[in-house]
Parts: sequence; C-alpha cells; structure tokens
Amino acid sequence: MSEYFSLSECDVIGFDLDHTLCRYNLKETSRLIYESFAQYLVEHKGYDKDLLHLTPSTWDFRGVLEGNLVKLAEDGTVLRATHGSKNLSTDDIIKHYGPKREWKHFNSLNTSYTRSAKYYFYDNYFDLPGALLCARVVDMLNKRGAEITSDVWKDIVAAIDHNYNTSAFRAMCVSYLQVVYFGDSMHSDMFPASSFGKWETVMIVEEMEGEGVPRANATPSNSPTSRVKGRWRKRDQGMKSPSALSNQWGSYFVDVQKNEGEETRRLTWCCQSIHTYSTMAIPNLSLDFKFQRFSPDKPITTGYYPRPPDSLLKWEEN
Repeated sequence: MSEYFSLSECDVIGFDLDHTLCRYNLKETSRLIYESFAQYLVEHKGYDKDLLHLTPSTWDFRGVLEGNLVKLAEDGTVLRATHGSKNLSTDDIIKHYGPKREWKHFNSLNTSYTRSAKYYFYDNYFDLPGALLCARVVDMLNKRGAEITSDVWKDIVAAIDHNYNTSAFRAMCVSYLQVVYFGDSMHSDMFPASSFGKWETVMIVEEMEGEGVPRANATPSNSPTSRVKGRWRKRDQGMKSPSALSNQWGSYFVDVQKNEGEETRRLTWCCQSIHTYSTMAIPNLSLDFKFQRFSPDKPITTGYYPRPPDSLLKWEEN
C-alpha cells in the first residue's frame, strides 16, 4: 500500500448509515434508546421504576460487560472497572483480575470482535444506553441482595447477532476492486470490512471532538436541527454529549494505569484497534483530502484527521 490514501483511487465507496452519513443528536438519541429499554423492563419484566430516572452524571458508560464494566489497555490489561455504576478501586481490580490485571477473554475478543455469552462488547452510540441500563440493573440487584445473571442482556445480544452477520463482508468482496468503507463501529464496520473484505476503512470517531478536534460544517444557529435541540434543553439538565471526555472513564484513547503508587500512561485497546483495522480516523466526513494512512511504522497519531485527539498528542509528547 502507498503511504497516502485518496478516495479518487477507489472504485467503490461504501457508507454505514447511522452515525456516519446520518449524524444524530447524541444526547437525544441516547436518552430515547435508554428510555425505550428501561420502559420495557419496567412494564413487561417488573423491574423497579427507578430505572426510568436519570441524572446527567450517569451518562459516562462505555466498555466490555461481564458483570463488571471494564476499560482495557491495548494488551488487555484492565485500566478501569466498575461493578454496576460504582468504580472499583485499584485493589478491587487486582482482587478481581489478578496482579497483572489481565482480562481473561481478551484474546478471543481481540481476534474476532464477536459477542459472547460470557461478555458483551459495547462499541458505538446505539450500545451506550444499553451499557448504562445494565449497570443500573446491577446496582438495583445488589441493593436487593439478588443474584446477578446474564438474563438481563442476553436477549439484546441474541437480537443483534441474529440481525447482523459480520462474515457477510466476505461474500460482498470483489477482489479486483480498491473498495473504501466508512463506518463508526469496530464490531460491525471496521473489523469485518478490513479482515474479511480486505477493504480500505475510514472510522468515524466522534470521541475526537471531545478532545479538542474541531467539527467541520458546524450547524448554523438558525437551522432546523438547532431549533429542534431547543425543545430538549429542559430535559438535558446539564447532560453532556456522549462524545465528550468522560469524568469517570477518562479518555477513549489514552489512560493511566496505577500500580503500587506508580502511574504509567497506556494506549487503550479501543485506540489500538482503530490503528490496526482502520486506514484512518476522522470525527466526521471530509471527502476532498489526501489522507495519510495508519501504519505500524508511523507514530500512533498518524491517521487522525483533521488532527489527533488531545490525549494522544500528550501521550506522544511523553
């Protein structure tokens, strides 16, 4: 492959729809998804009505769920974890995952990106409300002293797996075409298109906007979208965008691993996955540009446009 990538070299350009071509208002979309899940559990499964009540501080969830929610480093080390919505201390993390803080399912997830009966990989903004709901259900079951089982989320996993088959990318691949596919999900866009189709992949990473990367084509204040947002202002009550830097979970790209009083800056597994399975990453679509590719021979910041997130710039400086 050449060092640079240009859309003009591609015979076929494919786009994911949700959060790629179609940019949603994340606060409103996340709230609607969460409320629809929670309302179903309350009305049809007899869960506590407290699930329907949210505060702005509760919207900080993203990760892999296996009873606990975990944030992984590039090698599978557990950087942060919660049980339900409650943070686990460094001592608690070591108690659960051993002195090396190894998440035992990492190799399976890292090589296949498939969901499992033992864990669930949350990697896009449609998943995010489900992660929050599961965490709050764990809180509720703990409060009651009830046993925590996988029944809460296994139906959601089954529905997603039934409706989406990543190996379909292999059947779609035409070997004699430089295809480029745009998407926002590692599980359903980047990994299968890159691994099965051997396509060029451009990942839409809105988290870049939460770390200082400007968003192109900002919505004018008198646009329909802007006026729609006004109707939601009272319901937001200070809720920040899901793409903003998380106070509880830190940066999507870089984090600090704490061990016996020492702190080490680590790339996250999500960041490493973007670098491995994407040609480049952008916060939103920008078609008329010649992009430099991600490469193992280049700095980790190469391939983010229009510039890398703040945390990666600081990581590279250190």
